[in-house]
Amino acid sequence: MRLTIDTDTDTYEQAITAVQAAYGLRPTVPDAWRDAPAADPRPGPQDLADDALTGGWTDQLLFRVIASLAPGARAVLRRITDLGGAASYDDVQQHFADHPTTPIPPSRIGGTLTSFKAVQRRNGPGGAGPLLQRDERARRYRIDDGLVAGLGRAFALADARPDLLRGEPAGPAV
Repeated sequence: MRLTIDTDTDTYEQAITAVQAAYGLRPTVPDAWRDAPAADPRPGPQDLADDALTGGWTDQLLFRVIASLAPGARAVLRRITDLGGAASYDDVQQHFADHPTTPIPPSRIGGTLTSFKAVQRRNGPGGAGPLLQRDERARRYRIDDGLVAGLGRAFALADARPDLLRGEPAGPAV
């Protein structure tokens, strides 16, 4: 369960009532609360969990990383995430060679991914290993198993709110 209380607009009584209602202690909502301003119905990064995953990552940090990536790098990370966190260089190159919305020539995949280090350094947890690991000898990309589900949740938010992503056009406010 997640309970959010806005200390700028909610009164103390409203906060107590919300906690009581959440735990079934007082199922009725006071009339005064019904007139409270409506919260933004659109999900945002604050709606993602802030619980630590592998290596100090959280869903919120993972979202900040994918939101900061260039669209091509984000598409590659999404593809590897969708494949369960591991893919060969050849699989990724073939997928994007003739991709309908994000075509990336095979010779440019490596260049497309160069932003990962800088974005992770700016938005990731301090001292964490690389989010997207590359094994040059095996010619494979890999994401730690403990982060794949978190990336899935972060990409779900990105799908719901493309206006929060770098390089994406901002849509009209809902």
